[in-house]
Amino acid sequence: MKTRALAAIPVLALVLAGLVTSTSARTVGETNRPVAEQVRHQLALLPWYGVFDDLQYQVNGTQVILSGNVSPLHDQTKYDAEKVVKRIPGVTQVVNDIHVLPLSRFDDQIRRAEFRTIFSRPGLGRYTLGTIPQIHIVVNNGHVTLEGRVMNEMDRTVAGIAANTVSGVFSVTNNLRVGG
Repeated sequence: MKTRALAAIPVLALVLAGLVTSTSARTVGETNRPVAEQVRHQLALLPWYGVFDDLQYQVNGTQVILSGNVSPLHDQTKYDAEKVVKRIPGVTQVVNDIHVLPLSRFDDQIRRAEFRTIFSRPGLGRYTLGTIPQIHIVVNNGHVTLEGRVMNEMDRTVAGIAANTVSGVFSVTNNLRVGG
């Protein structure tokens, strides 16, 4: 029994050394990624970031400026975004200009109608796949803004036309960008 225990010590030491090495390599790899890529990654991991929110950022050296809009039901996303970006190695200052949209039943109805209308169009449903939808629908006092990226000009046009068909919408701004 003692012999087995003694024989297991070198194996255990090698396993632990491998864990330490892989953890160190992962940490070094993450800090070598550009700050902008780390910011994008951290924002994508936020638990309440979704189709009715739009987060943007700008990196100026060691300063990160956060902007965009979050729905009032997930206003915590504004503070969570700042918190996770502050923890990125190399970031010394975070300016949080994220706007929390006003609480409005009227806007909530428009959000739901826009979602149904846009993503029920042939070919646009694929943009809801993944953890973060590629098309974001921002509704502020009856005014709709589409943000994000689509694969081609046709999808951009179809999304804009669909958004304009929703009853009760005052205006639609189509800021969808084409390409990867």
